[in-house]
Amino acid sequence: MSRILLLFLQSIRINTNRMIKAVIFDMDGLLIDSEPFWRLSQKNLFSKRGINLHEDDFESFMGKRIDEVVAIIYSRFPNQDKTQAETAEEIVEGVINLVLERGLALPGVKSTLASLKKQNYKIGLASSSNLKIIKAVLKQLEIESFFEVVHSAQFEEYGKPHPQIFISTAKMLNVMPSECLVLEDSFHGVIAALAANMKCVAIPDTKANNLKRFIVADQVLESMENFSIENLVN
Repeated sequence: MSRILLLFLQSIRINTNRMIKAVIFDMDGLLIDSEPFWRLSQKNLFSKRGINLHEDDFESFMGKRIDEVVAIIYSRFPNQDKTQAETAEEIVEGVINLVLERGLALPGVKSTLASLKKQNYKIGLASSSNLKIIKAVLKQLEIESFFEVVHSAQFEEYGKPHPQIFISTAKMLNVMPSECLVLEDSFHGVIAALAANMKCVAIPDTKANNLKRFIVADQVLESMENFSIENLVN
């Protein structure tokens, strides 16, 4: 990451100094370990077409909408029998099936949500995933009731790292962006949160490449079990 980008993101973080009124959660890789589901669904589909995706590909896809991911793959392998929309839909259906078969909440998720709700924080979800995947995950994990607002980047013109999904979610929660704290696992999501003038706690996969770049977040944790909002409230 360039020094200019680092300084820009740090300046945004310094200006985020209002009281936290709402907490916005990402979903994939944060509430549920669904990244392997995305990788498996994409890998299975494209391997049938003779396209082999690699770990570096999947790393670069994290935090992006599936239509954006498919567009990237089609730009590299344009001769496909199905449209991008049809391919994205097949991947989504594959992920939903895996969520319903294997989906479990990650450590600390339910206790964190319960604690925030008890303290009367507004709670939202802002995910790059398709809305029907979000609904499947929330139902599978039995956590739908915790969220006042659930928003998908499929309804925005741009996905993460563009900040619009977080700005829209804050508006739905009836709070200022600077009154929000975001919990994210992807670097694209962290950039989006900081660009939206929100505080951000990063909980990246410990096996992810280039973990040092997450230093731009207000706090970096290994697990949501270690999260305490008291450490971030002004």
